[in-house]
Amino acid sequence: MADVELLTLASFSKLVSLNGLYVTGFAWLYGMSVWVSFFGGVIAYKALPRQQFGTLQHKTFPVYFVMSILLSSVLLGLWTKSHPNVVAYIANPLVADVAQAYVLASVSVAQGFNHFFIGPLTSKTMFERHRQEKTEGKAYNEADVSDDMKALNKRFVQLHGISSLANLWAVIALSFHGLWIGSAGVA
Repeated sequence: MADVELLTLASFSKLVSLNGLYVTGFAWLYGMSVWVSFFGGVIAYKALPRQQFGTLQHKTFPVYFVMSILLSSVLLGLWTKSHPNVVAYIANPLVADVAQAYVLASVSVAQGFNHFFIGPLTSKTMFERHRQEKTEGKAYNEADVSDDMKALNKRFVQLHGISSLANLWAVIALSFHGLWIGSAGVA
């Protein structure tokens, strides 16, 4: 039978630990990533007119990407601090601790790619498409849109697809890491 632990001031002081901070940071990052990727956007898409939805995404995603970069970087630092094998075997991704460090680094890289490159290009293309709709007096998806609109549509789909794949990679990587720490623990 497990020992019964009574809550005391001393037990509360144990809450502030690297493991506790790690789990809290991971939960924040993973929950945010799943929410933004699979729920928040879908709800907003269904609730808002398309152009307002695009403007909301333009304002929301930079914050999401920055938070993802910061949290995954902090997690990587904490992971490396508590797993000395990461530094000793950094060139060998088959070492489990190193593999987890690579996973966390890949989240930072994927979301950095989204924040600094693909996201701004996607937003720029979206707003160009909005302007083109006003110029033509037609929605982007009408049958007889101009060649300029068709080119913007193609570019937007490509950029949005790349952004979605990078974000999906981050969610998959975080899922793998979550399963790992759930099974093997943080320390």
